[in-house]
Amino acid sequence: MKEEADVRIESERDRGGRAAVGRLRCYLRSERGVTELTVDVYVGDIRRFLVDRGGGDLSELTAADVSKAVLGQVTRWSPASVRRYGCSLRSFLRYCYLVGLVDRDLSAAALPVSGRRRSLLPKGITPTQAKALLRACDRRRASGRRDYAVIVLILRLGLRASEVATLRLEDLDWRAGQVTVHGKGHRVDQLPLPVDVGEAIAAYLCRGRPRTATVREVFVRVRPPHVGLSRGAVTTIVARAAGRARLGAVRAHRLRHTAASDMQVSRIASDASFGSSREHALPAAQRAGVGRTRRGGAAGRARDLGCQQPIASDAGMRHLIWLQWVAA
Repeated sequence: MKEEADVRIESERDRGGRAAVGRLRCYLRSERGVTELTVDVYVGDIRRFLVDRGGGDLSELTAADVSKAVLGQVTRWSPASVRRYGCSLRSFLRYCYLVGLVDRDLSAAALPVSGRRRSLLPKGITPTQAKALLRACDRRRASGRRDYAVIVLILRLGLRASEVATLRLEDLDWRAGQVTVHGKGHRVDQLPLPVDVGEAIAAYLCRGRPRTATVREVFVRVRPPHVGLSRGAVTTIVARAAGRARLGAVRAHRLRHTAASDMQVSRIASDASFGSSREHALPAAQRAGVGRTRRGGAAGRARDLGCQQPIASDAGMRHLIWLQWVAA
């Protein structure tokens, strides 16, 4: 009887941790105004923390436990993922202190991770790897045509997995050759629809998308129920294609980095070609840099490339897409 009571107590403690996660979800949405996508990411990280911890009463949590949990992620995930994990954990610990689940605020024990890049260019995949990734999609099948269209869309326009998942049929303006993208923070942008992207999407819509699908999302499940893909499903499509192509761990966001790198390199090359011909018209003092104001940071680099926003931002990337489209 005593053992059964102990098991029941431990079960109640575990349910208490899960219940706290559920209440945190409501708190972030209603009190903090956090978007649903961000809440899902936070909750996933917190659940991983609770699973790795092995359950137990949250009141027994110590600062050493929190720091150990964050350090344990360093060898398993990228710096950006570890940094996000720490942010999720700090939010959870502050909430636990607020509602009295822990007797002191342990959020400071979730150590921050810098994760600085050694290069200004994001790490993408090579053109050869991109071709191999596309060849891994069997376009004789409906799923292959869908996967091919998804990957081409990310490679050419640099969309996020969530932006691909939320793309709707009415967002495609075939007559104007444009696509409307619903991004982070309720941002809405219109981008040119390249020929190869349009052909891939059209092939999927005509000979791949289930005719029984009633939802308005462009990309849907192949098997019933024919509902729109989630952000995780888009990432899985890229990961499985990379596995078939034997490229290792490649996710959707790395393809976005590939698009950003290609845009930067092509823009730098075109600016260099234009600058070399313009150099002869500049005074000697100006060519030597006398009186020139240095523009540092991402915004300065973006302006040097003809952008009004940093290239790493949505506005910077999409401004370059339009510049490339007009130049073509």
